[in-house]
Amino acid sequence: MTVAAQGTVSTSRGSRGPRPGPIKRLKRSYQKYWYAYAMIAPVVVVLGVLVGYPLAQGFYLTLTDANSLNSARTIGVNHIDATYEFIGLHNYADILWGPTAYDRFWSHFIWTVIWTAVCVTLHYGVGMGLALLLNQKLRGRTFYRMMLILPWAVPTFVTVFSWRIMLSDSGVVNSFLGALHLPQPQWLEDSTFQQIAAIGVNTWVGVPFMMVSLLGGLQSIPSELYEAAEMDGANAWQRFRNVTLPGLRSVSSTVVLLGIIWTFNQFAIIYLLFGSGAPDAQILVTWAYYLGFGQQPRDYAQSAAYGVLLLSVLVVFTAFYRRWLARNEQLAG
Repeated sequence: MTVAAQGTVSTSRGSRGPRPGPIKRLKRSYQKYWYAYAMIAPVVVVLGVLVGYPLAQGFYLTLTDANSLNSARTIGVNHIDATYEFIGLHNYADILWGPTAYDRFWSHFIWTVIWTAVCVTLHYGVGMGLALLLNQKLRGRTFYRMMLILPWAVPTFVTVFSWRIMLSDSGVVNSFLGALHLPQPQWLEDSTFQQIAAIGVNTWVGVPFMMVSLLGGLQSIPSELYEAAEMDGANAWQRFRNVTLPGLRSVSSTVVLLGIIWTFNQFAIIYLLFGSGAPDAQILVTWAYYLGFGQQPRDYAQSAAYGVLLLSVLVVFTAFYRRWLARNEQLAG
């Protein structure tokens, strides 16, 4: 580059002046895209009211010793002011490292992780099998699809109550096992079988979503790829491993992440199936509900702390999961 050219470049750079500050950039952006800000303003306000404020209030409660005895309340015409105090991070320390930390938190955390891993694995495995089956040219394929989607279409409380009746001591499941001269477990009373029953019911409810999502992904894979693989001598397993799975990577990563988040926070199935009983089958979200609303006095601070810990676990997991997926995509690409 010549001296004149260098001087021209330096002059052009100097003519740009200093980079504007964040406030000035925001002002310019607003002047240019004011209509976009106007469009999203109502959504921001609604999310702030419905999500932001409760989240902030819940986090504040975790820093206090609030319960049903020292919170503000109205009894008849008498109003009692709140008397709870600010205690900092004591609730988190008590939950994670207190004398009863294992029974109150870690045992439920371990079971929640096992419950999530087993359920999502079954959701994906069974959903993949059904999606592969329904992707074939079968007679009555539309009918099969409709029937397999029904568990997802039926309201959750109807499904859970139906399973609760079928899993009772004199229900259809034990009657069938008795007819085969097999043991008849106490599905709703024994702690081990309570966990098995919870996994089974959640699998029944969650498989249709995986099946529909993976079926859509399968139908988006070009058939030419399978034809080319078959011409190269690839067998069914090799076509599945080298064509189907890579073709479903984006769909699989999304549905697995959603499945993990939903299952980790699956309140309805556990609560409707066992209520406040079955302590060994309670996952973190139902245990937090029990602390806040299922016992006396109601421990609002501890329940809110469980909610913040649940949110933190999911945020950290999601961040690592997305980073792991991005790294694998870079290696594959």
